[in-house]
Amino acid sequence: MWLNIHGHNVPELNQAITDQLGQVAHSTLLGMANIPAIELAEKLTTIAPKGLNKVFYSDSGATGVEIAIKMAFQYWHNQGIRDKRTFITMNQAYHGDTIGAVSVGAIPLYHEVFRPMLFPSHVIPYPYAYRHGGDEKAMEATLTALCHLLENRASEIAALIVEPIVQGASGIIVMPSGCLREMADLCRKHDVLFIADEVATGFGRTGAMFACDLEDVCPDLMVIGKGLTGGYSPVAATLATDDVYSAFYADYEEQKTFFHGHSFTGNPLGCAVALANLKLFEDRNLIAGVKTKASFVEHKLNAINDRPHVGEIRQKGLMIGIELVREKVTRQPYDWAERIGVRASLRARELGMLTRPLGNVMVFIPPLASTESELAAMTDILTESIISVTEGG
Repeated sequence: MWLNIHGHNVPELNQAITDQLGQVAHSTLLGMANIPAIELAEKLTTIAPKGLNKVFYSDSGATGVEIAIKMAFQYWHNQGIRDKRTFITMNQAYHGDTIGAVSVGAIPLYHEVFRPMLFPSHVIPYPYAYRHGGDEKAMEATLTALCHLLENRASEIAALIVEPIVQGASGIIVMPSGCLREMADLCRKHDVLFIADEVATGFGRTGAMFACDLEDVCPDLMVIGKGLTGGYSPVAATLATDDVYSAFYADYEEQKTFFHGHSFTGNPLGCAVALANLKLFEDRNLIAGVKTKASFVEHKLNAINDRPHVGEIRQKGLMIGIELVREKVTRQPYDWAERIGVRASLRARELGMLTRPLGNVMVFIPPLASTESELAAMTDILTESIISVTEGG
């Protein structure tokens, strides 16, 4: 879930790993290089938003986020600007479970116990239209808060980090159109770096290769993972612009190096399967297929839009969240202790489909390669499980 692109036991992906095993399983990037890592870096720069020309490998989305926030901090430090040391994040954001990633996270249930260990971040609202008066009001609240913060404190802020277009762990919250572009423009206006966490949204999930592409946004730093290897291997990367990179490029004596490394960074097996994964995207015209399948899923799920306990169906591409509510008109949520999402997911499991809820939100993020008949079967199970649990059917 969240990772799988082409399904399991994919011959092309299996072969890529097998072929690489016949050469070398791993060679560190610490002072060395390997061919799959070089070729993958080149490929990533051709498909990423414009300007992201440098690639720094890691092993997971959380680690990629750690790298991005450290890069943003040191970017200013290396230029002698020492006051820019804080970050902006968004309410209910999730960027991973390592300390830096948690510091720019904002889900109390996950993060509050670790508060004494974390560095503080500025929190602004993510535009949650269903709970905040519709798209226009939600977007206005977000942009007003961001604008006020930047006008007053940009001199101390290194970067803003955001899950572009879709905020995942908060319940598949979809941004109003144009919001991401406005946020990026405000950051650029106030000389604050813009970090896009595309770990969950990247590689076709939203109907574009990257969610930033939907609004032609070019971040200063972008974190990718999950679908990078088709769900086969733990490889992630942090992409940076030439401007960010140049802040670290200097004579040896200046010590502007980005001191961060991992033993398994740029693992050849993972990079080889990532290259094969991206080739399948092209060979199968997968992005166009996602758009077609997303329309099919939207049509199928329309059947439960009017059910008494379905509050909202949120969708962008093949990222779908169905918010279940106790009372449809007032939008009264179910109490957490009722575990309504867990119960509906367990019912789906009984009917033959594995999924996982986010509180009261049923999540549907199928493999991108799912056929129409498979999507029909999955949405039928999803529908039946929701009705069964919320209406006693």
